[in-house]
Amino acid sequence: MTARRVLLAVLITVFMAGCATKPTVVLTPQEQYEPESVTILPMTPAAEAPPIDPVEPPPPPASPPERPTSQPLAVPPEPLREPPTNVAAFAAPPAPPAEPTEDQQLLALLADLQRYGGMSVDDLRRELANASAALGRQRSDANRVRLAVLYTMVRATPADDQRALQLFENVAKSDPGPTPIKQLAAVLQAQVTERQKAVHDEQQKADKVIQKLEALREMERSLMRDRVRSGGGGGGGGGAGGSGR
Repeated sequence: MTARRVLLAVLITVFMAGCATKPTVVLTPQEQYEPESVTILPMTPAAEAPPIDPVEPPPPPASPPERPTSQPLAVPPEPLREPPTNVAAFAAPPAPPAEPTEDQQLLALLADLQRYGGMSVDDLRRELANASAALGRQRSDANRVRLAVLYTMVRATPADDQRALQLFENVAKSDPGPTPIKQLAAVLQAQVTERQKAVHDEQQKADKVIQKLEALREMERSLMRDRVRSGGGGGGGGGAGGSGR
């Protein structure tokens, strides 16, 4: 737009300059020799261009009236409040503990079996109660083996060995596949079975010895009866012969 305006202004200036220049009269050769016959036309004054009114720039925008500055209101400080002490804090629940692996259970079981060997009878009974409660909460092979071993060590009744063998049998019938705890249970079951067999053999031997003692006592009693009978019959015969004399 600026270039067009400049070009238009140049054209207007050239046009006005051409109008203001006096026209040149061309004379013919005849008129050059006869100047009197040349008629000069009066010049028409050039039309003056209307004056350009100056354009006043637009007034600057009125600035908004200044507002009276007001002083900020003084706000009294809020008193500090102590946090309530009787409100329970909501904490995220702890993550459940990871279940121990098979190797960890085996190591804990071996440590317990070694610890049982140095306990007194009363301590073993307390451990037996704890192991029974633990098996009620979680029926795992490690808890079964732990309780079975305590039964074989306490032996409060003759049926404790049988309870231990039943627990070992339950371990053998649990989830398929051999595991270290199952192998340990099989070894302990064989030991308890051997001990039961040895106890049974000893009981049979003791029973045989008792039977032999009872037989000897019966023989002794029989001999005593025979002696009493033989001695009593001889005395009666001698008395009868004496009275006959």
